Amino acid sequence: MSRSGLFSREKNDDQSSLLITSDLLRKVKLLELRTRLQVHDMFGGQYHSVFKGQGMDFAEVRQYFPGDDVRNIDWNVSARMEQPYVKVYKEERELTIMLLVDVSASNEYGTATSLKREVAAELTALFALCALTNNDKVGLLLFTDQVEHFVAPKKGQRHVLRLIRDVLAFRPQSRGTAISTAVEYSLHALRKKSVLFLVSDFADEGYEKAVRVAGRKHDLIAIELYDPREREIPNVGLVPLRDPETEDIAWVDTASRSFRKAFAAEASRRAAAREFFFKSNSIDRIELPVDKPYLSPLVKFFRMRKQRR
Repeated sequence: MSRSGLFSREKNDDQSSLLITSDLLRKVKLLELRTRLQVHDMFGGQYHSVFKGQGMDFAEVRQYFPGDDVRNIDWNVSARMEQPYVKVYKEERELTIMLLVDVSASNEYGTATSLKREVAAELTALFALCALTNNDKVGLLLFTDQVEHFVAPKKGQRHVLRLIRDVLAFRPQSRGTAISTAVEYSLHALRKKSVLFLVSDFADEGYEKAVRVAGRKHDLIAIELYDPREREIPNVGLVPLRDPETEDIAWVDTASRSFRKAFAAEASRRAAAREFFFKSNSIDRIELPVDKPYLSPLVKFFRMRKQRR
């Protein structure tokens, strides 16, 4: 998807404000319609059953009755009153959804029908519309090696359309990736427990500590986008490989079987390391190849998560 001509910045306004053009408005509406159908037909029920009511707010303290869960006994109050009292909680019906979307240069890559950033935009629209349907707040953070754009969580259709517009039109100032910067920003911005969707290709290092902390405080779900050519390179002869973030170019001989084997082995090692990190820290992770439809893997994941609950 070409980004040229999609938007212009207001010179006398905030740097993140965007002017809607007719071309951008058309793209926003098309994406909204396509993802709205997916929300209603397949995905909305999965979102509701997995996330709704997962949080509990403290309501009051009352006297203990036989059959109450002893784990809810308030020992301080019980000591003062000289008889057992328990904490009573009410189910939290409203959620806060935060979408952390990687817009670094490596996400402009794609050898199939879609770029990684295009799939990220569709996922943003999908989750935002799920939040709208379920009357939840939803916010957006776009990042590279810095926080490029932040929209605080709010409700409403107008707000959701604004998020879709932003993720389609925004042009980052930087090319690199620093997942830890985005996650740490979210930790300071979100005071209550929220659901964080971290959408990235994870072409980064040193994010583990920040992600581990966020996974303990919030419900963090990592969504890893990848192109199949990033994990297995075909035999196409002598070709230049360019790093989209540093723009460094290296010529490689893909006709070499040993090179292709080493390339695939290194990609597999990195993927396995990421899987081990998230699994060992009890953080859910979804791998989505950009050359295949993403809806079925998402539905499968949330069904599995529902059964686990």
